Amino acid sequence: MTGRPTLTQRRRDATRLEIARTAAALFAEQGAEATTAEEIAAAAGVSLRTFYRYFSVKEDAVAPLLAAGGQRWVDLLAESPADVPLREALERSAVESLTPADDEAVEAMHWTRDLLRDPRLDGTWQRVHAASEARLRGVLAARCPDGADPLEVRLAAAAATAAIRVALEQWAGSDAAVTGPGSPQDLGARCMRELTAGLRLWDRPAGEWRPSGERMTADG
Repeated sequence: MTGRPTLTQRRRDATRLEIARTAAALFAEQGAEATTAEEIAAAAGVSLRTFYRYFSVKEDAVAPLLAAGGQRWVDLLAESPADVPLREALERSAVESLTPADDEAVEAMHWTRDLLRDPRLDGTWQRVHAASEARLRGVLAARCPDGADPLEVRLAAAAATAAIRVALEQWAGSDAAVTGPGSPQDLGARCMRELTAGLRLWDRPAGEWRPSGERMTADG
């Protein structure tokens, strides 16, 4: 067993992504409120029943696109070398995930901007970030020494996820390009540094951790 998705799963993922892209295009053209699930299904070439098999409401049809960047960020962090300080690895992976590598990624960023400007999609956006925070919390915990305080891990995941959310929302409300000043990676790096600077989780020697999660004091 290699862990490779089955052919059926790959087909499901491809269908899900095609529906998401179709929904994003329709939402960008006419807004989420004016777009029906029936229109999305017809444009994607699937039945309405199939659409609802993948998404419970029409707004969530774009969730795979909105979640893609966060998933890449968490994956990059998980793959980063263990000897890189955690805070540095977190910022590096965030900036890389917000930097479009090709034309397809640039197009995805423009879609993201259009979607974030639609108030009907606020709920979907918040759910995507809640799921991203949960995944990030697991990766951060895996990189911490035994006995790391779960509260500090959770605070770090919440602050880092908020940094990316704020950066993308700030960019989406502007006319800045996808690279350069005011871009997602520019704002993402700034927000990450400012929102995570005071966290106690960073760069703590292993000897300062104890199983209870309490900080080791001078008298033990």
